[in-house]
Order: sequence, then C-alpha cells, then structure tokens
Amino acid sequence: MEQAVKVFGYSGAIVASALVGALWPLFTDARRRMVLFLAFAAGVMLGAAFFHMLPEAFESGGAWAVGFVPVGFVGLFLLERYVLVHACEEPPECEEHAHHPAFGMTAFFGLSAHTLFDGVALASAVSEGIGMMAFLAIVAHKVPSSLSLASILKAEGRSRSRVMWLVLAFGLMVPLGALLYYGLEKVTHWTRMTPAALAFSAGTFLYIAVSDLLPHIQRHGRDRKLANIGGLLAGLAIMFGLQFVLPEHRG
Repeated sequence: MEQAVKVFGYSGAIVASALVGALWPLFTDARRRMVLFLAFAAGVMLGAAFFHMLPEAFESGGAWAVGFVPVGFVGLFLLERYVLVHACEEPPECEEHAHHPAFGMTAFFGLSAHTLFDGVALASAVSEGIGMMAFLAIVAHKVPSSLSLASILKAEGRSRSRVMWLVLAFGLMVPLGALLYYGLEKVTHWTRMTPAALAFSAGTFLYIAVSDLLPHIQRHGRDRKLANIGGLLAGLAIMFGLQFVLPEHRG
C-alpha cells in the first residue's frame, strides 16, 4: 500500500510537470532552448538506466532479469516504427511534420505510448527502492515532451484549452501504466516480475534516449554543441551522484 501511494504521488507530480511544460510554448516561444532540454533529458534517462535501473535489476533478478533489457528496447522500437508513426520532439516547422498535416494527433498517440511505458518503469522502480531515480528521469523527459507536443498542437491551430486537455491525457498515461504494472503483477503472481519489469523499462529508457533524443540533438544542436554536450553530461552526473545522497537508493 505504501508503495502504491508513493507511485501515485510521483505520478501526480509528473502530470503536473507535463502541464507546466505545456504552458511555456502556449504563451512564449520556447523552441530556442528545446535542444538543451532534450540533451539534459537524454543524460538523465541514460543515467537512470545505467546507474540505477540495470544494477538493481541484476542484483534482484540476476542475469535472467537483465535479459529483458533488449525486449524493452526492441519492443518499443517495433511499436513506434510499425504500429505508430514516429513521434519525435521536433519543432513544428520541421520537414517531417510538413508531410503529416495531422501530425499533432500522431505525436499525441506516439508520445502517450511512450508515457505508458514510463508508468510501468515508475512502478517497477518504486518496488525495487529506486523510485526517485525513475521519477527524476521521467520528469526530465516529460517536460520537454509536453513542451514539444503543445508546440505542435498550437502550430496546428488548436485552442489553448484543447491543447491542455490533450497534454493532461498524455500525462495521465503515467498512472495508467502504473496500474497496468500492478494489474499484471496481481494476475500473474510472478515473484520475479519486478526486476524483469525494471530491466524492460530500462530498455525503453535506453531506446528513447538513443533513438529519439540523441539524434534530435545531433540534427538541431550544431550551433550550440558545447552547451548541449554540457547538458547531456550534467544529466549523467546528476544521476550518478544521486546514488550516493538519496536514502532510497539501496546501493
């Protein structure tokens, strides 16, 4: 019960951060710093996967559990590439969006699918005692994701209220993913599900960072290379340092 309360407390904070991230492009031009935000988010997600989620999955479940990392990575790749149209955090005027006149809803569904997996990651991480790490990684990614989603929807002419409702639905995929995790755990009674789910979630984090965020930074961050490298390293450094200062960490 205590873990569930913590998961849904984190989920509420993530939903709130998504809504705050969406407010910025609705009232200002936030695109100039988008690449820097995404560089930092990539560092946080890589750090969460390598410094916290993978070590904990191996410690709790052994090499068998870690085998679910490629399942998460490849699974999200197949879902994104062959089920959903790829929804990247690109500025609204990019060439990819120009070929998809209704890209806003495509982005909404694609990013929501990612967010559902984030909810699974959050629940499994809390169960393993490293919930704060997953929480920080998800927030670091959700803010620029909601910023991007709101920018795209705004560029397509949707009203501010409509954009905020869609961003709210996008954010609510986190608690929905957590409920999915708890539902599967209850139905299967699978004692080793938590470390396997944590490894699976680490694979999805790695996919998002490597396939979505880093290529975007390479394409759109050439004029601020040092700043973006600094943002990436800062995200990694924060996640590395947190293992020594947070009491929740078991290491």
